[in-house]
Amino acid sequence: MTPPNATKPPTKEHSAIIKAYLFIYNAVQVLGWSYILYLLIDYYLLQSSGLRAQITLWNYTRIAVIIFQNAAFLEILHASLGFVKSNPVITAFQVFSRIIVVVGVIMATPTAKLSPGLPAALFAWSVTETIRYSYYALNIINYVPHFITFLRYTTFYFLYPIGVSGELLCFWWAQSYAKSNSVWSMELPNKYNVTFSYYICLWIVMLSYLPLFPKLYMHMVAQRRKVLSVSVNCLGSSDKKKI
Repeated sequence: MTPPNATKPPTKEHSAIIKAYLFIYNAVQVLGWSYILYLLIDYYLLQSSGLRAQITLWNYTRIAVIIFQNAAFLEILHASLGFVKSNPVITAFQVFSRIIVVVGVIMATPTAKLSPGLPAALFAWSVTETIRYSYYALNIINYVPHFITFLRYTTFYFLYPIGVSGELLCFWWAQSYAKSNSVWSMELPNKYNVTFSYYICLWIVMLSYLPLFPKLYMHMVAQRRKVLSVSVNCLGSSDKKKI
């Protein structure tokens, strides 16, 4: 349940090398998530039903998703080293919240891979991340078109609920499997003398969406109001100067 504004763009004080690195990183992520969006469209709209009967959506997209989602671990490093103005702890929480869904739910159970929530989640993630990383990359070179800013702080209105709904459906399909198979769990007695229930863990995470989603959603609404009002004022000032 990663909010669309997970990481702030780099500050202007960074060296040219760091800026170049961050620009390349964000540009590669734009290409990666755009490719995932293309795979999603290709799977449902361009490929034949025969192919879809032979290969699941997850198998069709998994390599790209695993590569570009796990690349987000670098963002924790960026925040820790001061490359971007972000809290490393908050950044780590945001990165791991998506990793939990990908690795801890979708990859961990066969049922989550077949969940109707998977295409919804992939659609929301790929569009959101393409816009987000585009914003970051362009911000580094001090050229962010107004429409990019508008998309970044507007599309969450529908993409965030779609993404969260998709994630919860993946959790739901995973918990049904975990309940009947007791996978990824530890029961007593064992040599470590500890117990862990993957099934209960899934439910704890699912229930955490109830208080977190409204809070994060309203935070984005407030951010949109703040950022777009400043953007409009800047555009107005620019137009007045031209006159």
